[in-house]
Amino acid sequence: MAFDSELKRYLQFVKVEKGLAENSASSYKHDLERYLRFLQRDCQLDNLRGVTLHHIELFLDELANIELSPGTIARNISSIRSFHEFALVENFAEANPAELVELPKKAGKLPEVLSASEVKAIIDEADRTENAGIRDAAILETLYATGIRVSECTGLETGNLYFEIGFILVTGKGNKERLVPVGEMARTAIEHYVESVRDRFVNPKNRSKTENKLFLNQRGGPLSRMSIWNIVNKYAEKAGIEKNVYPHIFRHSFATHLLEGGADLRAVQEMLGHSSINTTEIYTHVDRSLLHQVHKEFHPRA
Repeated sequence: MAFDSELKRYLQFVKVEKGLAENSASSYKHDLERYLRFLQRDCQLDNLRGVTLHHIELFLDELANIELSPGTIARNISSIRSFHEFALVENFAEANPAELVELPKKAGKLPEVLSASEVKAIIDEADRTENAGIRDAAILETLYATGIRVSECTGLETGNLYFEIGFILVTGKGNKERLVPVGEMARTAIEHYVESVRDRFVNPKNRSKTENKLFLNQRGGPLSRMSIWNIVNKYAEKAGIEKNVYPHIFRHSFATHLLEGGADLRAVQEMLGHSSINTTEIYTHVDRSLLHQVHKEFHPRA
């Protein structure tokens, strides 16, 4: 790993100088290894001097994507802040990009969601007369139509499409597979991409790496999670959406819109791939908050 020596120096510091218990040091090590792998793999960084607040925010979005508890995310933030403070003192970096990162508030914050019109505005920005735009439209339609995680989207293969029965096969957390319904608009966008565009992205030199990956980049390799984040952000900006738009907000919106429409909570749990119904229930709170807002706005004695 690119940051191996810096991490070893830091772990030695927290054990010897700060007297951190073995279990706590082990947790710091686990958190920071995941963070540093993300910087190297997804952000293409090999020097701490290049790390910015934006990179850290991307990593925190990634932690949200894998649905870690608020307590675990808070621990990760503490690890990152402490590590960058050490890096600054030891002259591994010229600034501390984590200085302004705040610990999450203990009160559970409801996830922000897009309205159906905002989702449409973002998807409509993809130029379907261009190869990249056709691919991007398929990605955006897939994220919203299925509510899959960004890591599940990058892992999709052409053999996962079972459009004859209206489903795609998704491999989620813990390598658990599930069938997720896919609507007509997403199915049409994916089919258009596969039939008319995907082969144009295939690079014979990278064929062994892509295997049967559904979504490819313009060099013929599989799309990374960072690439999909950039795609989503690009079209949200073009559409003039002022909310913080990232891939996972499509998942939040997917679940919220289903429940607002009267979908059964257990069915939504199955589609999202949640192991516990408690995780899915947060979207009922989003729904209730909307109902409260409507009641307050329109009831004469609210």
